[in-house]
Amino acid sequence: MSLDATPLLHLLWLASPALPVGGFSYSEGLEAAVDAGLVHDEVSAGSWLLNQLELVQARAELPVAAAAHAATLALDGARLAELNAWVLQTRETSESLQQTQQMGRSLLVWMQGLVPDAPVLPCLQGLKPAPTWPVVMGAAAASRATALEPALTAIAFGWAENLMQAAVRCVPLGQTAGQRLLARLVQAIPTAVATALATPEPMAFAPLLGVHGARHETQYSRLFRS
Repeated sequence: MSLDATPLLHLLWLASPALPVGGFSYSEGLEAAVDAGLVHDEVSAGSWLLNQLELVQARAELPVAAAAHAATLALDGARLAELNAWVLQTRETSESLQQTQQMGRSLLVWMQGLVPDAPVLPCLQGLKPAPTWPVVMGAAAASRATALEPALTAIAFGWAENLMQAAVRCVPLGQTAGQRLLARLVQAIPTAVATALATPEPMAFAPLLGVHGARHETQYSRLFRS
């Protein structure tokens, strides 16, 4: 195998829904939007998720992952701790806080098993009360020798595929409609990555998502954990 193929395989691995971090159990507010009637078909699901890609992934999650990628290469534990604290402080609901910590811990366990000699591991293990998802994901990408822009693209695609599958289950949508929805998200991912790369600091402002995330916590019937 060509050595050039290895980083690509690592990116595919990181983007895979088979990564054992539990992402499939979260809808990130989508289920509450369905319950409220804001999302009810393929078109409205696409609008909701495209807004989330633009307002949350491009301006918060991906910039954090990008900064964590750089901090990992520099072995800057203080910067990783700063980023982790920012993520914890900007989670608006108990479910979103639980998600980022649970998935962060699970991804760290994956890293410990696959790259046990990664120099950044002690820094991540020292993050309290838990390492968060975008911080560990950025660190994992850097530890697997993947370049920043492709890494962010893979992270965004992994998010898009997971949320598409959530939409298929809770709207519900057919599999073909789900693939059309994913195609819309894929078309928008390069712009989201470019926005993230141009963002000097992450920003957290998605009030409607916060409102429906909070409503999900008391929703009568739920398939997902957020």
